Amino acid sequence: MLRLGLAGFGTVGSGLARILQENREIILARTGREIGIKTILVRDPAKKRAVAAGPETRFTTSPDDIVNDPEIDVVVELMGGVEAARSLITRALAAGKHVITANKHLLALHGPELCALAAERGLGLFYEASVAGGIPIVQTLREALGANRIQRLTGILNGTANYILSEMTTSHLDFSTALKQAQDLGYAEADPTLDIEGFDTAHKLVVLIRLAYGRDYPLALLPVRGVTQVTGQDIEFAREFGYRIKLLAQAREIDGRIEASVQPTLVNHKFLLARVGGNYNAVRVEGNAVGPIMLHGQGAGSLPTGSAVMADIMALCRGLASPCKTFDNTGFGNRPMPQADILPPEDGVAMHYFRFTVADRPGVMASIAKTMSEHDISIAQAVQKGDISGSDVPIVFLTHNARQSSVAETIRVIDAMSFAVRPTVHFPIL
Repeated sequence: MLRLGLAGFGTVGSGLARILQENREIILARTGREIGIKTILVRDPAKKRAVAAGPETRFTTSPDDIVNDPEIDVVVELMGGVEAARSLITRALAAGKHVITANKHLLALHGPELCALAAERGLGLFYEASVAGGIPIVQTLREALGANRIQRLTGILNGTANYILSEMTTSHLDFSTALKQAQDLGYAEADPTLDIEGFDTAHKLVVLIRLAYGRDYPLALLPVRGVTQVTGQDIEFAREFGYRIKLLAQAREIDGRIEASVQPTLVNHKFLLARVGGNYNAVRVEGNAVGPIMLHGQGAGSLPTGSAVMADIMALCRGLASPCKTFDNTGFGNRPMPQADILPPEDGVAMHYFRFTVADRPGVMASIAKTMSEHDISIAQAVQKGDISGSDVPIVFLTHNARQSSVAETIRVIDAMSFAVRPTVHFPIL
């Protein structure tokens, strides 16, 4: 029997226990091994649980009961946080135990060092559940697409943000109402900062960049913008031009350098990514051999994420049955991971959406167009909608490809002009 030590028994841990119980026969048929949870680390062992852990499982408040137990083969870290989880995983690896984690924040900050420690010990460090819930993107990049040069990776990686934007689009809710609705449904935390400010998506993108390119893009250097600046007005303008606004994680390789970002982006309504609604996630990968593929599914939740954890446990079982018993934790043979050569954000090139809020007077649109031209920004489409009862109006421009440095300078110049009423709103276009 493969015995698990489980750290955390919340939403994902409960889902894992349920899958082990309900799908026992198929798991045994596929792995040839019985799998059971021996010990669960929790804060309160007396707390009533939604899912029974099993008669042979015991609860503990001490990490030592997992790390120091010679009968436990695998430590499954589902407790969240960074430092306590890092300590537990480091101790587990040092004790010769394989590790499975769903902790994207920890991996974003300390993934390379933990993978190096696992490789040094000849152990597996698996983390399918750390990105996009039940979507098997980690194994897809590490194994199925291992022979491809990944040209581009684009994803909707946060269900909370996607739900909010979907409700703002389809139900015409304002941001605060859509957020409250997401919280009432359990899609958003009481403190939703990590989700709506883009940080949760950024953690996941850093993990995917390592798997796609074999290089470490430091989290602190990743450009990140959340969805709090997106208004119903921008969503309606985007729709009028044939686009939907999504919080996208993007990465691509340009002449050996990695360009990456997390930010709200206009997506053509004909693209599959534009049609990903509610709290679902999706990842689109372009490989030079396979071409474009897209994975779509539940990005969070008890059973979907528990399914991803279970997939790692089963993959580990197969590895243990292999004569060589080697575990490629990074997808690049566990070689030391170099830091990415990063394309400076100001050198990035894309099409762009601008919304200027200006005083309603003659010559304003011409002045804006002239300024954009002076900064080498070519206009593709434009619309101005006035209101006879108002003193200011929105002017929206969609552009052809332009450098981010030109975009930033254009915004700086126009926002300083006398007719500018409010700061410019700007999003890239996929």
